[in-house]
Amino acid sequence: MEDASVFTSNRAGERSTGERSAESSLPTTLDAIRAPVSEELDAFRPYFREAMRADHFLLDKITQYVLKQKGKRVRPLLVLLSAKVCGEVTEMSYRAAALVELLHTATLVHDDVVDDADTRRGMFSINALWKNKIAVLMGDFLLSRGLLLSLDHQDYTVLHALSDAVRRMSEGELLQIEKARFLDIDEETYFRIISDKTASLISACTAAGALSATDDDDMVDRMRTYGEKLGLAFQIRDDLFDFGAVDAGKPVGIDMQEKKMTLPLIHALQQATKSDKKQVMKRVRTDEKSAADMKAITAFAREHGGITYAQDRMHAFAEEAYDMAASFPESHARNALMGLTAYTIQRTR
Repeated sequence: MEDASVFTSNRAGERSTGERSAESSLPTTLDAIRAPVSEELDAFRPYFREAMRADHFLLDKITQYVLKQKGKRVRPLLVLLSAKVCGEVTEMSYRAAALVELLHTATLVHDDVVDDADTRRGMFSINALWKNKIAVLMGDFLLSRGLLLSLDHQDYTVLHALSDAVRRMSEGELLQIEKARFLDIDEETYFRIISDKTASLISACTAAGALSATDDDDMVDRMRTYGEKLGLAFQIRDDLFDFGAVDAGKPVGIDMQEKKMTLPLIHALQQATKSDKKQVMKRVRTDEKSAADMKAITAFAREHGGITYAQDRMHAFAEEAYDMAASFPESHARNALMGLTAYTIQRTR
């Protein structure tokens, strides 16, 4: 998909020339997508630093280190854009954005411990510098700061949305680990996993933004659905990186090495003959896969239509997200969410 106009190509005749012109010029770079809430993002940065502040010397030293890790901050961006689409950015919106980023950062710190990762965003991970015990406690601290931030201001609806996302993320991760042991995942289970692991938090971001700006349940539900569809498209794009379907600027085959069954391979296995399936599964089950193993698995997924099928499903979810965003009144913030949908499936990392 090359630009946002693809989302509306099959309905172009139903829209006015002005509407089609506006849609073809949607922002599809992060800088342009951030523009409608650039002032709010500037205000959020010191707000987030304060939310992470700790009186304990070691905690404060680690939080300052975490703040140096330059992420894209897409999740706070989603909260603030969603709030602006549904009303105005409020103090509750900033708290919701801070809660989201604190929870996300905590999960990354814990993930690095689980994965025994030495780096994060080009810097040493917390566990690499301060060992696992301190990293786990640091993740717990960040989680508690986020929870207290919401509880102290009685932001119960936002807290419920984010807490439910954390529950789903944990369940999705555990289900994926279980399925990696037996390699018996089907397409239905795959979508359950990525819905819980990835889409749940993105959906919680957009719902939290809406909850901070409006009491309209319909708007909140639509914004939650937008985030869910966007999250599904986002994860399929990530899964395609592993097969070298797009240049991600990073090594391919990471999921394959960890025996994670993703959509391109799952669909290809459904299409393959029993003999071809048996041969490729022998490679999939190998604990230490060679470059030849990964090349063969990738070729199998491509030749049996798995990559094309995954791309089609990704585009379908993206179009659903786009249409959901388009259902809101026109504004720069709404257009940014529509553009973010195109960016999500065009990104190279």
